[in-house]
Amino acid sequence: MDGKGRWIDNRMIERLWRSLKYECVYLHAFDRGSEAKAGIGKWLAYYNAERPHSTHGILTPNEAYASKTEPMRLAA
Repeated sequence: MDGKGRWIDNRMIERLWRSLKYECVYLHAFDRGSEAKAGIGKWLAYYNAERPHSTHGILTPNEAYASKTEPMRLAA
């Protein structure tokens, strides 16, 4: 069961969708698509810039990305 389509391949995006649903979509009754688009856009901005993640050592995704160092290239 190591092939394409394993459950482990989708775990990060599944966690994102779960957070989006429970923290945004289910809490707000969006009447129109434009309201949903704006509300979800605000939540994604919050998720990336303000919401700390335990996976990143309590950093936001933006902070974790900014502090990421380039991998060292070995000389041949």
